[in-house]
Amino acid sequence: KINQNYGKKLENTISKTIKSGSLIYGDECKKFEEEFSIFCGTKYCVGLGNGLDALSVTLRAWKELGKINTGDEIIVPANTYIASILPIIQNDLKPILVEPDNEDFNIHRVNLENFVSSKTKAILVVHLYGRLAPMRELKSFAKKYKLLILEDSAQAHGSIKENKRAGNWGDASAFSFYPTKNLGALGDAGAITTNDKKLAETVRTISNYGSKKKYENIFLGINSRLDEIQAAILRIKLKKLDNHNHQRRKIANMYINGIKNPKIRLPKVEKNNVISELSNVWHLFVIRTRNRNGLKEFLGKNGIETVIHYP
Repeated sequence: KINQNYGKKLENTISKTIKSGSLIYGDECKKFEEEFSIFCGTKYCVGLGNGLDALSVTLRAWKELGKINTGDEIIVPANTYIASILPIIQNDLKPILVEPDNEDFNIHRVNLENFVSSKTKAILVVHLYGRLAPMRELKSFAKKYKLLILEDSAQAHGSIKENKRAGNWGDASAFSFYPTKNLGALGDAGAITTNDKKLAETVRTISNYGSKKKYENIFLGINSRLDEIQAAILRIKLKKLDNHNHQRRKIANMYINGIKNPKIRLPKVEKNNVISELSNVWHLFVIRTRNRNGLKEFLGKNGIETVIHYP
């Protein structure tokens, strides 16, 4: 239904891209990188094959740049999808799992003090369910302990606080454009954003077989590039992302004001104004209840799909 909003635009841009003959790292990818970096407010954007690679290659790039080393510790929320954890382990780093806040499901500074050691080098912040984590306090914490911040913004495309969007708060940010995301491709796609030129160049090189120039391979790289068709699709959808996020807020507002059952615990809302709360793009509307399985069964019988995030 989301894709139907674009009429024939998606079909036309796919056809145009096919006819161009340029299918890997051509104008569409370059233009999307420029447009998405402007959207996020960062200097650089590098398109990759998926969000998992965006996280993993960023950590790998920091290792190549000497900012983190094998065996170092990365603080990460305990309640998140496995894609936030796999890149840490795959880079021979150690995930330090921290319980998030019980109300907004994000990690807070007060929860982190007991988890820092001499081996801690970074915080992987997940903006869970579409809500920006408390980045001002987390940046202060990171500065105190000289830690890098990597944002996992896979669920928070377009969320904004203090005139700064997800993707422009940390030292780098990883995005997934999986089809169900707020900004979704028609297949796998991802990107990183950063204001660090050296990091952006290293990420691009690693994701292109470790090569800047053909047949000259600086790193033991991988093949993870944003292809032209997905980039072209994302360019079209990016233009309407803020409008779609506004629509999500309106739906969330309907739920917040309409669900009165005291046995259902609704998501936290700031300022009692869901629609104007720009820091949450409502990727998911997550409720809690003690009778979870019973409610899930009841909703299913009434045609309302639910999923447990995360079991």
